[in-house]
Amino acid sequence: MSAFTKLLKENRNYRYTWTGQVVSEIGDHFNNIAVFSLALAVTKSGLVVTGIMLARAIPAVCAGPLAGVLLDRMDRKRIMIASDLIRAVVAALFIVTVRWPEPWLLYVLSGLLMFASPFFTSGRSAILPSIASRSELHTANSLTQTTQWSTLVLGTFLAGTSVMQFGYQWAFGLNALSFLFSAWSISRLRAPKGTFRAARTALTEAEVVRPWREYVEGLRYMRRTPLILGIGVINVGWATGGGAAQILFSLFGEIVFHKGAAGIGQIWGCAGVGLLIGAAFAHWFGKRASFAAYKRSIIVAYIIHGGAYVLFSQARAYWLALVFIALSRAAVAVSSVLNMSQLLRNVPDEYRGRVFATLESLTWSTMILSMTAAGIASQSYSPRLIGAVSGILSSTTALAWGFLNWTGRLPEPAGEGIDRDEVEVHGEPTV
Repeated sequence: MSAFTKLLKENRNYRYTWTGQVVSEIGDHFNNIAVFSLALAVTKSGLVVTGIMLARAIPAVCAGPLAGVLLDRMDRKRIMIASDLIRAVVAALFIVTVRWPEPWLLYVLSGLLMFASPFFTSGRSAILPSIASRSELHTANSLTQTTQWSTLVLGTFLAGTSVMQFGYQWAFGLNALSFLFSAWSISRLRAPKGTFRAARTALTEAEVVRPWREYVEGLRYMRRTPLILGIGVINVGWATGGGAAQILFSLFGEIVFHKGAAGIGQIWGCAGVGLLIGAAFAHWFGKRASFAAYKRSIIVAYIIHGGAYVLFSQARAYWLALVFIALSRAAVAVSSVLNMSQLLRNVPDEYRGRVFATLESLTWSTMILSMTAAGIASQSYSPRLIGAVSGILSSTTALAWGFLNWTGRLPEPAGEGIDRDEVEVHGEPTV
């Protein structure tokens, strides 16, 4: 905790980034809970929840390649601000759905909101090594992800209660204001000119006309870097069951345990508690673990994650289900923090936008298939059965990673990322 406090106190740029993250992500969860609760209250259909999730996932996948190329071409700070402003407008339009809760309108607005998101989320990952020194990077990554999951706990608990007390309009309005605050926070970042733009040679005419070539170049870099490719594989493995989980949380809260919007918020909130516990352990372990120990920990984490999710799906007591979902997400957090630290240390600046956007697109693409299957299955099978299958599928990630490790296909990268002698911009503004 002292390392987190020191980072926030001494690093002005990270402090503003972090403050904007706290507010905007709490607002995101108000939107999520309100949308899913509204949809289920009106339709009582798991298939509609699936439709909303797909309407969010498909645009995010489509936006990924474009976001990656632009983030490696242009000023990442400006792209992030534009993303926030666009999302603020779309978030405000959700207020219309309270009077006209038509599924198609929820689909359209959800799609627009998520299309703009990769430009911000991948951008935030890409600039992190530029606003934190190498010695701060592991702490900054741990705090960023811990904050993401802290806001999950706070946002979902508050959202579930607030929606029931104050209504949907209030939740949607708060979400819109949170994006405006985030845009203001990012606008406060100060650094020498060019800091937020990847260093690269001038674009050729072909690259200007055909940005797809740049994206393919990023894919080739990932393919020839075993660790990056391996992390992509486990992202896909997790998403085979993780996509279904996004739908099941709502179904378990509303239909299995009959707890309404508060139940959805409590399940998401306990998942967030588990993520916080896992992130705290990963922060401690990541500073001490060798590369070999890191790789072994990923195997253990995904076995625990999948097994605990199966137990969550079968628990009859509500409190026990909450315990198992927390344990499942704690294991996910360990893997996520450790993997992201490896990416931040080893991905060159010129590829960061494309790498993070591609990994996000891979995950969402697989989640689309998982969500579709779960939504269709929910019409014929119980959420408990679907949950058990989802947990088993996510556990297969451990098998894939273990195979790559045991066959020697995950060698430690040769320091391709941040130069060890590089001085990063992380203090007070110089211009």
